Amino acid sequence: MTDLIPLPQHIINDAVKASIAEDFGRAGDITSDSIIPADMRTKVALRARIDGCIAGTDFAKAAFTFLDRDAKITVHLPDGSEVKAGDTILTIEGNARAVLGAERVALNFMGRMSGIASVTREIVNSVKDTKARITCTRKTTPGLRAIEKYAVRAGGGFNHRFGLDDAILIKDNHIAVIGGVKQAIHRAKSHTGHMVKIEVEVDTLEQLNEALEAGADVILLDNMTPEMLTKAVKMIDGKAVAEASGGVTAKTAPSIAATGVDVISIGWLTHSAPNMDLGLDTL
Repeated sequence: MTDLIPLPQHIINDAVKASIAEDFGRAGDITSDSIIPADMRTKVALRARIDGCIAGTDFAKAAFTFLDRDAKITVHLPDGSEVKAGDTILTIEGNARAVLGAERVALNFMGRMSGIASVTREIVNSVKDTKARITCTRKTTPGLRAIEKYAVRAGGGFNHRFGLDDAILIKDNHIAVIGGVKQAIHRAKSHTGHMVKIEVEVDTLEQLNEALEAGADVILLDNMTPEMLTKAVKMIDGKAVAEASGGVTAKTAPSIAATGVDVISIGWLTHSAPNMDLGLDTL
């Protein structure tokens, strides 16, 4: 896996601030405030309850320091680390009210992000002996796209486009509206700058041939069997990036990757990843 580039700090800070505000509501943490003395300190460990891959440590750090700027946080296992149940990921020492108040926000971010990283790592490992890259899609939680796509990278995957504005992806409905693959690609080329890639979705070899003749940069081979994908990759023959999508699981990914595709895109990495079970233990 390449070095993991962290998210910009403003994205982390804004997300954490909004989540703290949501959790504290109008009156703050009335449980901790009524039970814990204001000057009491504590030391805790954030640990994995199950095996997986970690993502979101910067969000946990931001949550704890948001409420206690002097909190001492040690990261033992950085994002991208594979962990076993019981492993200590972070230790936090600081004001007890602050630690308890930030606990759920920190765990929510890390649980969600580590869940995405974990399923991504599973798929990435299943195709490690091929050239295929695993990517996510735009099927993300509204408002959390950059965060969830970062978690995919932490798991060893790559990102597809971030939005409608950074690449052209001509899908089946575009083709149906405009009347054909070639027409769609030609119109896209006439309106697009030289820095923008054009991808087109096809589900038949006839459409694939049209896409190649029209000069698509990337071709999305949608819901094709491994046998059909093998034929498609041979037709493409390096003239475009070959991307497979649809029906991909940890079990089917190796056979899809073995066809020679360059990219395998998977929506459920972000829209259906289970939460990773993490917890905070007092030391």
